[in-house]
Amino acid sequence: MIFTLLFVITANVSAEGFYLSSNDIQGQIANDQVFNSFGCSGKNISPQLSWSDAPAGTKSFAITAYDPDAPTGSGWWHWVVFNIKPVVDHINAGDSGNSMPKGSIESMTSYGSSGFGGACPPKGDKPHRYIFTVYALNTEKIEQNSDARPELIGFFLNSHAIAKASIMAYYGR
Repeated sequence: MIFTLLFVITANVSAEGFYLSSNDIQGQIANDQVFNSFGCSGKNISPQLSWSDAPAGTKSFAITAYDPDAPTGSGWWHWVVFNIKPVVDHINAGDSGNSMPKGSIESMTSYGSSGFGGACPPKGDKPHRYIFTVYALNTEKIEQNSDARPELIGFFLNSHAIAKASIMAYYGR
């Protein structure tokens, strides 16, 4: 029997008014955003995300999805996207790997591939936190490619962030 728990908290971090929301991540995570391997049988569809009121000086955006509770000692990166042009204010559901904004790059995740990798905590483990974050950056481009490791991109994102906004969801099985 699979037990699923999800709780969503939206947080407005670093900049007054910068806000992240999602039509897909509300109240509980849908099977659409669950991984389709590692013992999970979801659809592995990237969620819709929208952001608003980016601060002045924003030259690009980036998105990450991260599980700090993964039993790795260093968390688990589920999605890393960077070099999103400053005129973009949303990503549609299912865009990962298909219809990402022109010029954006999806780099490696902890699954060992680029693009969105859905939630799939170990069976019987406590519910994990899944933190979706959009970063407003003070640089037009991060000079990396789709083979870049998520930890490296995380370093650049935090070095260039002028604001960030997050949605946190819990999921367990």
